[in-house]
Amino acid sequence: MQGASLCRSPAFQAQPTRTSARRSACSTSAVLAPSRSVKAAKSHTESLQQMRLVTAIKTPYLASGKFDLVTYDRLVDAQIEAGVDGLIIGGTTGEGQLMSWDEHIMLIAHTVNSFGDRVRVIGNTGSNSTREAVHASEQGFAVGMDAALHINPYYGKTSAVGLATHFQAVLAEGPAMLYNVPGRTGQDIPDDVILALRSHPNLLGVKECTGNARIAGYVGRGVTCWSGNDDEAHAARHEHGAQGVVSVTSNLVPGAFAALMARRDDELAAKLADLIAWLFAEPNPIGLNTALAMCGLVKPVFRLPYVPLQREQREAGVKILEAVREFIPGVKDIRVMEDDEFTALASF
Repeated sequence: MQGASLCRSPAFQAQPTRTSARRSACSTSAVLAPSRSVKAAKSHTESLQQMRLVTAIKTPYLASGKFDLVTYDRLVDAQIEAGVDGLIIGGTTGEGQLMSWDEHIMLIAHTVNSFGDRVRVIGNTGSNSTREAVHASEQGFAVGMDAALHINPYYGKTSAVGLATHFQAVLAEGPAMLYNVPGRTGQDIPDDVILALRSHPNLLGVKECTGNARIAGYVGRGVTCWSGNDDEAHAARHEHGAQGVVSVTSNLVPGAFAALMARRDDELAAKLADLIAWLFAEPNPIGLNTALAMCGLVKPVFRLPYVPLQREQREAGVKILEAVREFIPGVKDIRVMEDDEFTALASF
């Protein structure tokens, strides 16, 4: 199957949602965010494509397991002050998979209302259900997010044509970054699908996690890419044509990662290598959640199934964190912490 045909077959054109149809039939519009003209929308999309460093921001919790918005605001402020261009809200790192959709949209709205004039807000409104992804995206854009992040349908996987049709449907809602991480979804997004969508006016590009060779191939064919791998991001940016990175590690060291995206600095990249390896010794966001708690930047509260790193891992982590302390905004004490200081909640 040729990639260019995936999005052209009349039999597989994404249909307008009933919600969209109702909007077009109404003489008045009641949305929270103002709509943009075609020219303004194109300019907005192009500006989003200039982002270098996007942090997949951590969602901190109170002892009850509810959102700790005071701490969240402090984390976001530190990101902005360090030069981060955008934030992914409720991504895997932010544990959107553990949120209700009400929580998810509320956090997007809070971020827009509190920080939307200072940083780009990208809501993770992807889903393995096209209906859910479209509806969540409508809500996210209604509360003012700049763009959406969309994963390919996971677990209940679909065909290449199904992938293309799913992405058409979500791109119809507004600017979006597609996210290819087969290690989590169990399915790679084929090149043909991405290339067939590359001229879509709402496609920002791809967060690509399969390596720098893939990124270079896409960039050479006109697709904007952000690395999804912190350990490869410096090389991706300066050797393989990536626009930047969607980073986990930048939650801890935002200024250092901003510097790595702004200019080549092999020495700084080497300084962060041990930190990145330690953070990803267990599935993300376990390492990051543990590190932020050890640095006193968030309460040591986990929503299950995530649990803190084991004590021996934390003991190794103290030394690693101390070595990069100068790059961690707001840190005071770095502690191993006792096991009983952590809370892991099954209900909240």
